[in-house]
Amino acid sequence: MTIRINFNGEICEDAHISVFDHGFLFGDSVYEVISTYKGHLCFAQEHLDRLRNSARSISLEIPLSDDQFFTEIDKTIKAAGNAESYIRIIVTRGVGEIDIDPETCIRPNVLIIVKPIAKYSEENYINGINVALVSVKRNPKEALNPGIKTGNYLNNVLAKMEARKSGAADALMLNPSGQLTECTTSNFFFIRDQRLMTPSLNCGILSGITRDVVLRLARENGILVEEGEWPAEVLQNADESFITGTVKMVMPVTSLDGRPIGNGKPGPITKMLMRLYKDVLATL
Repeated sequence: MTIRINFNGEICEDAHISVFDHGFLFGDSVYEVISTYKGHLCFAQEHLDRLRNSARSISLEIPLSDDQFFTEIDKTIKAAGNAESYIRIIVTRGVGEIDIDPETCIRPNVLIIVKPIAKYSEENYINGINVALVSVKRNPKEALNPGIKTGNYLNNVLAKMEARKSGAADALMLNPSGQLTECTTSNFFFIRDQRLMTPSLNCGILSGITRDVVLRLARENGILVEEGEWPAEVLQNADESFITGTVKMVMPVTSLDGRPIGNGKPGPITKMLMRLYKDVLATL
């Protein structure tokens, strides 16, 4: 198991960031996670585009071009030498005064962390996972928009802790209006009456890269898709459910708060989208 860190262009086995970096002090940073599949980067350009969108949303200047990012990512992956890689890109505001005003931060810091992918158990894909509907609400868009992928994840941490206490693998959060949003690091989908349904971006969720691919695959294969705003009660009549993410890919959810969704097994539409998504990865 090899980890390599690219810190502002220098590759090392361990890195130390200043305690005065605003990313550490205030969570003033943006990040993305890219994975490889059979040695190829998955949707790297889409992730870099989203990184830049996040940075623009918090007025953070990213000092590297896309070509420079690809060069540094490739260099770091080769230095790590893993069969499959998890790549985490972090851009912090940089070192400044202990003051929330970022004016004293002169230069952003760029970190690229490469490590082996910690694959999820095959059991999760065969039998699905249990998700808990938690009391922790997703941040409202007007406060800290979940569509901006920042280093401030305490909201998600608290939700995950609550889910773990109930024995669930992940947490499903509502927004302050009581509408379904997403899980802690995954987008959420459910199927009802042969329709693929997922909370809309208006609910306050991250526009997931895997989410976008799954929605496209569903439409291309004749599945009716609905992005909407729903209360948690709608899940009482769900036939299937799953979550999506860069590392999770498409993972079935077969119970909510310990109660089975549908027949308590991964459903046919979920299985089809799992297969179709892997087919896409194989062509990258």
